[in-house]
Amino acid sequence: MIRTEAVYHRAGQNWAYAYSDTVIHIRLRTLRDDVPRVELVCGDKFDPTKYKETKEMHLLASDELFDYWQAEVTPAFNRLVYYFILHDRDGGRLYMQEKCFLHEPPAVMYEGLFDFPYLNASDVHTPPTWVRDAVFYQIFPERFANGDPSNDPAGVQPWGGKPTPTNFFGGDLQGVIDHLDHLVELGVNAIYFTPLFAATTNHKYDTADYRQLDPQFGTKEKLKELIDTCHARGIRIVLDGVFNHCGFTFAPYQDVVANGPTSRYADWFFIREWPLRVDDNGIPSYATFGFEPIMPKLNTAHPEVKQYLLDAVRYWTEEFGIDGWRLDVANEVDHQFWRDFRREVKQINPSAYLLGEIMHDAMPWLQGDQFDAVMNYPFTNIALDFFARRLIDAEQLAMAINRQLAYYPQQINEAAFNLLGSHDTTRLLTLCGGETRLLKLAVLFQLTYMGAPCIYYGDEVGIDGEYDPDNRKCMEWDPARQDRELYAFFRRMIALRREHAALRGVDIAFVPIAGQPQTLVYERRDAASRFLIVLNNEVAPVDVTLPAPGGAASWHSLEIAKGVALAADVLRLTLPAYGYAVMQQIGGEAP
Repeated sequence: MIRTEAVYHRAGQNWAYAYSDTVIHIRLRTLRDDVPRVELVCGDKFDPTKYKETKEMHLLASDELFDYWQAEVTPAFNRLVYYFILHDRDGGRLYMQEKCFLHEPPAVMYEGLFDFPYLNASDVHTPPTWVRDAVFYQIFPERFANGDPSNDPAGVQPWGGKPTPTNFFGGDLQGVIDHLDHLVELGVNAIYFTPLFAATTNHKYDTADYRQLDPQFGTKEKLKELIDTCHARGIRIVLDGVFNHCGFTFAPYQDVVANGPTSRYADWFFIREWPLRVDDNGIPSYATFGFEPIMPKLNTAHPEVKQYLLDAVRYWTEEFGIDGWRLDVANEVDHQFWRDFRREVKQINPSAYLLGEIMHDAMPWLQGDQFDAVMNYPFTNIALDFFARRLIDAEQLAMAINRQLAYYPQQINEAAFNLLGSHDTTRLLTLCGGETRLLKLAVLFQLTYMGAPCIYYGDEVGIDGEYDPDNRKCMEWDPARQDRELYAFFRRMIALRREHAALRGVDIAFVPIAGQPQTLVYERRDAASRFLIVLNNEVAPVDVTLPAPGGAASWHSLEIAKGVALAADVLRLTLPAYGYAVMQQIGGEAP
């Protein structure tokens, strides 16, 4: 008997959505290993004699509790009604409609069925296609390179000193221009900058003026030079927008400080109690980012606030030709602001990438009317829990990744921003206990996964660091102090990703290895290529025997760690501690 209490579908969100202007994806959830086969019966709601078909659903993914099924449908007339046929293991069938289960097929091809009313092209969520092929590099500009000492802030420290929450080292835009060769050689083709606008702190998340570049970074002319130079070298630019809150020195807020409730800007903010103050428990009498007194929260629903911010957004997008925005504390800003924000940006640059900082389920922001993608912190935590924190095994990683893939439409997964570290986290090398081989495994997984990987500046040369402020060390530019072998690894793996579309695509299948919970094996493939990636996340060597579609002789190694032995007669590997292998199938038929 089918466990119907575990079966789930709804006509919307990640369960039924337009993937393109001709294709609809339909998904269904069942209890894991409970239903061996599912069919989708779909047709036209006005006249099924003109269009009706039955499609076999394929198993998209499985996690600890559920199986997720998917079918891709091209309706003849852009509209669709449908129901599911669930087959049990005894040959029985159960028919699932919108509100009930039946033991016989529905009598009418409309009444009671699920309904996808119409596939309107303007409703299709289409993140920029360039993001699927992007490799991002995050720059914290104050710590990347000091190219122009003339714009250094007062009290600047010698480059490479110990970072504190308040000190400065003079990083600027000229420094980025001076080191573009490093990024081009590394293979990145997109840069995400943390805030560049005028502010008082070294991190610049306390914006003082949304229309001005911070003078310690250089001039607007220098920013335009940087963007134009990057574009000429095939590198796109994404800026950080901080619209949830401003800085204490923001002129409208200073007017509120000076004039209290009589200020014309009083309604630009959320004042709980006058006068403005911070009580003995550190709680401000006005809404802020967290409980940070120098970051008062903006009332983005206020018409004047919205207009001020959108004017600034339009200015930077249009005048400087940027390629997107990363949006800070995005889930605390009202949805209507983001809808208006998207409309403004996309009118100027339809291919701009709108990336929200949201760490949890972000489906409400990913309906096509707000963001293109979010920072994929669920991916981050899954990867770190396996490779760095050692809290889960390979099977648990596979289940967690599969669950994450099922929770979002395919185009969202294709455009996800996949990071392993940032200015807000402990450095990856430190999380890996200083073990470079372990870091490589995490990066290899990141660079052979769908979505857009992002490298935090300095990870590629072995910079370590505990949580803020130690994770914001100055970039190391002395080759003698860089880990050049690690840098070479990053270069090879980025090049491998960029060369093979299968390593960027959506098709991923995990291969369980019995008795080896720390051996992660997965297959990546598309219509032209097939890859097996094998990672030994263990401090001891392991022997791995793998299924070899097409025979062992049809596989060859593209990238292996030192010490890996590959048997010629069968697909059998001996991997050293933290060893890895990337193999490609050659010859034979495409999968």
